[in-house]
Amino acid sequence: MITTLQQIESRIRELVEVRLPAILPGKKMAGDTIPQLAAAMHANILEKAGRRFAPHAYTLITRPDEGAHWQDPNMLEMLCETIQTTGRESGLEFAAPPILTLATDDALSPQHIRITASHHIEPLGETSDALNEQASPDNPQQHIPENAFLILDGRKVLPISEIVINIGRRLENNIVLDDPRISRSHSQLRAIKGRYVIFDLDSTGGTYVNGQRIQQTILYPGDVISLAGITLVFGQDNPPPRPDLRETGPLVNQAPERPTAILKDRTDLRRRRK
Repeated sequence: MITTLQQIESRIRELVEVRLPAILPGKKMAGDTIPQLAAAMHANILEKAGRRFAPHAYTLITRPDEGAHWQDPNMLEMLCETIQTTGRESGLEFAAPPILTLATDDALSPQHIRITASHHIEPLGETSDALNEQASPDNPQQHIPENAFLILDGRKVLPISEIVINIGRRLENNIVLDDPRISRSHSQLRAIKGRYVIFDLDSTGGTYVNGQRIQQTILYPGDVISLAGITLVFGQDNPPPRPDLRETGPLVNQAPERPTAILKDRTDLRRRRK
């Protein structure tokens, strides 16, 4: 059974080396794709009630001028199948078929990518205690997530480092989205216990995280937020550990509104193409 990061990376590399030439002859994988994919999978394994879940929502972030390399659906589907095969051989379960979402970031170095992974997380149940822990002038930076950012429509990176971040159409908001579908005060991010929690502010178009309409939920790197059709991807460089995973479970419904590849009910790429 595959158990270590090195074993996961080695298995992903073996599968890609066999599958990629079969579907896209002459195509090569970016140098850091496989290590990034392995690290994203390994770092976000969820353990619950004796079962181990691999993350199934992945976001691949690249430079805007290099995004065309990843647009081929066969490439994305092959990576999704590789994720599922590697997870299965590692004794891991998936709450839903793996899905790969594309985004871009101008700040990335040429020929470099970043991959984040996440589970669908249940909305917060009781938040009153958590809200009491919210960062304040007397208890500030230690509760504000470090190196957090939002990627707007796959193009613009918005660093976030405030205790409260308001999003909406009003000019007074921290993030202003000038779109008639967006409510004047649409949603809000709050720093709570070192995590950002997103709240819907009774918006007309709704707030969705990974395709699930929410009133409030914790955000994790790779989560795809949709505000009445406007898409943001939440990211965080060097995110903190996730002890909360023992208290939460994955959801299965999703309907992201970005370029994606979703693994269909086909178990082996080579068998299918014979």
